[in-house]
Amino acid sequence: MKKKSIKWIMVLSTMIFGLASCNLQMPEMKNSSFETMIVEKQDITIPLKFSSRLKGKTDVTITPQVSGQLMQIAVSEGQQVRKGAVLFVIDSRNAQLELEAAEANLQAALAQENSAKLEFESNKNLFEKKIISIYMLNNSENSYKQAQASVAQARAAVNRAKVNLGFCTITAPVTGIIGEIPVRTGDQVSPLTELTMLSGNTTIDAEFSLTEALIEELVQSGISTEQKKQYIANLPEVTFVMKNGTEYPHKGRITSMTGVVNTATGSLSCKASFPNPDGHLYSGVQGTVVLPYSETDVIVIPQNAVVRLQDKSLVYKVKADSTATSVDVTTEDVGNGKDFIIRSGLNVGDQIVTVGANNVVEGQKVLFPEEEQRDK
Repeated sequence: MKKKSIKWIMVLSTMIFGLASCNLQMPEMKNSSFETMIVEKQDITIPLKFSSRLKGKTDVTITPQVSGQLMQIAVSEGQQVRKGAVLFVIDSRNAQLELEAAEANLQAALAQENSAKLEFESNKNLFEKKIISIYMLNNSENSYKQAQASVAQARAAVNRAKVNLGFCTITAPVTGIIGEIPVRTGDQVSPLTELTMLSGNTTIDAEFSLTEALIEELVQSGISTEQKKQYIANLPEVTFVMKNGTEYPHKGRITSMTGVVNTATGSLSCKASFPNPDGHLYSGVQGTVVLPYSETDVIVIPQNAVVRLQDKSLVYKVKADSTATSVDVTTEDVGNGKDFIIRSGLNVGDQIVTVGANNVVEGQKVLFPEEEQRDK
């Protein structure tokens, strides 16, 4: 066994000697280095994101104005309809009979009015000739006025009957999309029956909330109503992003902010309106409203320069002797997936480690002569 070990040692020694004699160079050890940057201030746009739900600009609950049997459903769920289009038809036979009866009563009232008028005019002539008393004249005048009132009532009844007949045909009050239709042809319906929801979708509102922290940054306190309108008008256009990450192609604008912060949630309700010419947005859809918010003169560094250690955020700053020392920083996510805004911990002109920061050890030398010269 001992002889075999001696033999292997001799073989290895021979191989090493042979390599050296062939002038082959062994790999040279090099100092590992890290990428660094000089901290500067710059302007940046932050995409502020808010969870939201879409709602039609004019969502209308469709209910009948009269009771009766539903004879026809002229639309289907999800159908796009124009204002004035027929949606439902209710049995109109009773309403038609009521209209005919009201018109007959009107004709009778007109006839009675005409008779009362003739009698009043006749009594007026007789009174002027002193044939009848003032009592008879006044009595005939009162009868004429009562007949006129009866005609007015009969006309109102006719108009009411026409309105009720018109209510039997239900039309779309706005242009929009038909929602769920819970009724069927033949059902008995009344003013308490919900036939469907019509979502006016030519313009869609995205409803969302601003937190108190953002309110302090975005909304000036104590401004007048006119100043508030101007402030809202000057806000940049917003984007709506679907839950699957698809960005809606049409930009929208913030159109309203409530004037009172909700004490329960500490938020301010807002609406952003989006044009919907193709009907691709639907009431009730959830998504995200993205508001571009500009920050000026702030320190921005890449995310790979920040090391997370429990609840701390650290950045390794390069000292004069090229060694690294950690500093606590306060960060704010820019939202682009690659940068952080530094709110505290760094100053303009500081040199920090970027690529490789996760591998740095406190006090480790991170710059060597060639890198130092290149960075200057």
